Amino acid sequence: MTIRNETRDCVLVEHPVMAKSLWSRFMGLMGRGSLPDGEGLVLEPANSIHMFFMRFPIDAVFVDRDWKVLHIAHGIAPWRLSRVVRRSRRVIEMPAGRCRQTGTEPGDQLALG
Repeated sequence: MTIRNETRDCVLVEHPVMAKSLWSRFMGLMGRGSLPDGEGLVLEPANSIHMFFMRFPIDAVFVDRDWKVLHIAHGIAPWRLSRVVRRSRRVIEMPAGRCRQTGTEPGDQLALG
């Protein structure tokens, strides 16, 4: 399973992990020392994130129910909160810099496959 950016014709996340339970969404990436390239965490449902107890920055992509990119938080640092993104259904967390590397922008269409 991958998350593709259909607009840019590239793979955004090679190995996504789905976090759908209350506990898995709350825990997220806390306690991890890093997030290897190609990995990502999909929080669903989610319209904001916290970076409490995190050790590294991440890119956070907020998407609607159709996987359209609504907002991107580039390199959000530990101990920060994201803004609340209206209409966001899920948030994809990935290594910092991945969105710029792939050219991902608000309005892009993503696909899980």
